[in-house]
Amino acid sequence: MIVVSDTTPIISLMKADRLDLLYKLYHQVIVPKAVYEELINNEHFF
Repeated sequence: MIVVSDTTPIISLMKADRLDLLYKLYHQVIVPKAVYEELINNEHFF
């Protein structure tokens, strides 16, 4: 299964140190460019 993710679930999983769950559940996750840029440009998420 392929899933397209927005910022909120990725941030939540990162904060819980469980980003690995995305791969375990879906094997392929597509992150749109805007989401990627929001993640790397906002250090307060980490």
